[in-house]
Amino acid sequence: MVLLLAMLAGCMKPSDMTQQAGYYLGDAGLLDHYKINRSSTWTLQSDSKLYIAQGHFLPIGNPYSRPNVVAEEAFAAAVEVFPMVRRAQQPLGLEEALLEARSYQYDYLLYTRFAAAEDGVGSQEQWETSEQWEDVGADSGVLQLILMEVGTRHLVDFTTINTKGGFLQFYKAKPEDLLRPPLQDYTRQLLGRR
Repeated sequence: MVLLLAMLAGCMKPSDMTQQAGYYLGDAGLLDHYKINRSSTWTLQSDSKLYIAQGHFLPIGNPYSRPNVVAEEAFAAAVEVFPMVRRAQQPLGLEEALLEARSYQYDYLLYTRFAAAEDGVGSQEQWETSEQWEDVGADSGVLQLILMEVGTRHLVDFTTINTKGGFLQFYKAKPEDLLRPPLQDYTRQLLGRR
């Protein structure tokens, strides 16, 4: 067995080994992990102007998230890869978001929604007063993203992101802490990068 592992390690670069280990530890539920399901493989040009907004919908299971948290995290992820990104300051309806994006002459609207969230532990105070094992578990969340062309109102992509905290990281995390890594991955996918 040791010989087999040594042979496999010799065939892989350290970065590949790290990536594979992270994948398998996430799949086993030990580290944070996520799954992105896109309706299309559409990519954007690198000079596309992207407007980001979040709907008014409160996540099922955890209504205490910041009102604009998905838009804030999507903005932080998008500015890493797109030169022209703007975010709505508060949650908007879809029509309002399209009107704002059009008024700023942006090409695409990324409309986000925090569909569901479950805080497996809650706050430290809640855990210390409760101390019941039913209150312990990994945080999870479901995001829904709609990518639309602003000028034509054409739906370019509909994406669902399922994210779950890992057992080794569950005590300090909140569902919104799980948002940025999948949103960074998604915005890279929009440019055809991995």
